Amino acid sequence: MERTLDEWMTAAGAELGLDLAVDVRGLLDMTRVVAHGVERPAAPLTAFLVGYAAAANGGGAAAVAEANAKVTALAERWAAAAAAGAEAGPDAADGR
Repeated sequence: MERTLDEWMTAAGAELGLDLAVDVRGLLDMTRVVAHGVERPAAPLTAFLVGYAAAANGGGAAAVAEANAKVTALAERWAAAAAAGAEAGPDAADGR
């Protein structure tokens, strides 16, 4: 699978006119955290937002990494808050 993924990223980048080497594993880790910590459909949409934010902030691998780190941390905070709420019990949201 590794070779196929790398080939796909190269081909897709070329098709889009991009020559950008990014941390693919880091992006995949982010989408995993978002899918499990927020909800599954948020993962590809968040990946889009990471790319859009990176482009809006000058582009390049460093901009992708920065945006990726920010949303990964956000998703981790969301997951922790959800877990804390679940541990408090169903009445915690009602203030009981």
